[in-house]
Amino acid sequence: MAEVIIGGTRIGEGAPCYVVGEIGINHNGDLETCKRLVDVAAISGCQAVKLQKRTVEVVYSAEELARPRESPFGSTNGDLKRGLELGLRHYHELQRYCGDKSIHWFASCWDEASVDFIEQFAPPAYKIASASLTDHALLRHHRSMGRPIILSTGMSTQAQVDAAIEVLGTNDLVLLHTTSAYPAKTEDLNLLMIPKLRARYGVPVGYSGHEVGLATSVAAVALGACMVERHITLDRAMWGTDQAASVEPQGMMKLVRDIRAVERALGDGVKKVSADEVPVLAKLRRVA
Repeated sequence: MAEVIIGGTRIGEGAPCYVVGEIGINHNGDLETCKRLVDVAAISGCQAVKLQKRTVEVVYSAEELARPRESPFGSTNGDLKRGLELGLRHYHELQRYCGDKSIHWFASCWDEASVDFIEQFAPPAYKIASASLTDHALLRHHRSMGRPIILSTGMSTQAQVDAAIEVLGTNDLVLLHTTSAYPAKTEDLNLLMIPKLRARYGVPVGYSGHEVGLATSVAAVALGACMVERHITLDRAMWGTDQAASVEPQGMMKLVRDIRAVERALGDGVKKVSADEVPVLAKLRRVA
């Protein structure tokens, strides 16, 4: 099974699960809120945080940007989308702050210009969102940067995933199984795709969860997920479209704790008598 190195950290079979706190747009365009979310991820034991980067005028049509939509930023959808974007000075400060916290950061870029923007910070990897999986030109542009790629596979058919991987290749590639609903229903999570994707493509496979609760994300690790990504928030009651499907600070700490417990519990798959079983065996077994 192939492995991928992200920022000096090994991702793959036998390595600890790489946990990503998805900040996304939950910072609401505010750098200090973003820093507080980095703090949540670092304290919880995450290895990385992830943001989203868009060139608003490229990703959205003029008609979509002009559509009425009330938000703290104004009365149109364009006001909202522009208000949620962090700028150059924000990213410079974010890079410094994440360095101080010894946590990786990268972004999902929704257009080529956003890839070019993030590339100036030499990220340890790029994340490609499920919505971009069929945008082969964008996939090629990501690959041209020569960095590891994390590809989410939500809202996609098997044939579409096959085509994306034909474009990207399997070198330095991590796949994330996901269900792109916010929040996703438990019965729609289809976690058995995790081992199936590993067998089909021979690359590390993780899980990006949008469900309510933590148990199913922990179960993904038991099924072989080498990476787990969950949206994080300071408070699910905050304003914002992704807050309700996000995990609050105490939940994120519990998630990482339980992932580590599952990793210890999985063992090596070799049947043997444990040291703690020996005195019980001597006491209870009548026939050797």
